[in-house]
Amino acid sequence: MKEPEWLDSRAIVSFHSQSLSEHGGSSGIRDEGLLESALARPKNQFAYAPKADIAKLAAAYGFGLAKNHPFVDGNKRIAFIATATFLRLNGCRLNSNRMEEIQTMLAVAAGKLSEDEFAAWIRLHSDCEG
Repeated sequence: MKEPEWLDSRAIVSFHSQSLSEHGGSSGIRDEGLLESALARPKNQFAYAPKADIAKLAAAYGFGLAKNHPFVDGNKRIAFIATATFLRLNGCRLNSNRMEEIQTMLAVAAGKLSEDEFAAWIRLHSDCEG
């Protein structure tokens, strides 16, 4: 697989601000180190897990952001936004409804859905190949 288009912290912070303005919540980054750690997660997988597909890398973004809680509020929302945006940047689209998306992100954040299970969900609900 060729190197994907990555997300950067400026885009994530901008998406987070936009999400808060639309849906409410407290603004602010709780821990920049945790944000950078979450955003490095898929890049590390790409470098060290050669069989990682685009769904696995997207799941790494979502899982990292949901579990690290780098923002004061809206971590599950930005986790999903990052997942969907990364997929779209790399030629894939999610085919899920809002309720499935909410339930999935709640399960990821609560530890009821592992990163690998989240990647499998993405494969099932997207037009990504492999």
